[in-house]
Amino acid sequence: MSNRKPTSPAAVPARPTVMQDPHRLAERGEKVLEVAIGRELRAFRRQKGLTGAQLAELTGLSVGMLSKIENGQISPSLTTLMTLANTLSVPLTAFFRGFEENRYAVHVKSGEGIEIERAGTRSGHQYTLLGHIGANTSGVVVEPYLLTLTESSDIFPTFQHDGMEFIYMLEGCVGYRHGDRFFRLDPGDSLFFDADAPHGPEELITLPARYLSIICYPQARG
Repeated sequence: MSNRKPTSPAAVPARPTVMQDPHRLAERGEKVLEVAIGRELRAFRRQKGLTGAQLAELTGLSVGMLSKIENGQISPSLTTLMTLANTLSVPLTAFFRGFEENRYAVHVKSGEGIEIERAGTRSGHQYTLLGHIGANTSGVVVEPYLLTLTESSDIFPTFQHDGMEFIYMLEGCVGYRHGDRFFRLDPGDSLFFDADAPHGPEELITLPARYLSIICYPQARG
């Protein structure tokens, strides 16, 4: 009889834990609401030709509190909003107008994306714009594209623009250049990078190739 002890099974490495706060999105939404309220309050005050100090005197609120409300730093109570609405002679709901108007959603049905030509691209690169939101409360412009590359597509490793870009490979295979690095992108692969570095599909390995490209950059400030 063998005296060897049974070997214990190899330890299965634990999956990394993703720390995600379920309240984080709600908190962000509250901050956006606060900013929207502050923007409307500032606009109404200026329409009445009032300074912050004058509005504070009329409402009995402190100048500091009014400043924080206008800058979206605090959530004003319903009583405070009622006081401001009565003093400025506007309906209470007027403070929420900007928030309601800026809740964007763009739905594009399959096959209904807009085919466009982006400045700086080469021939044979089919860009299908899947949606676009310009001015919004987030301060960020997001442009999602579906790119299709075929035998007639040129390669170009020197495309540059502002912001960040995320690529998700759907079909085919390309060799993608970013700065001085080269990445082979197969279906299911992704690449996230600073878009101000020279980048683009340098080698068309398996065609046709399709990938999602999501470009984010700060919106122009008026």
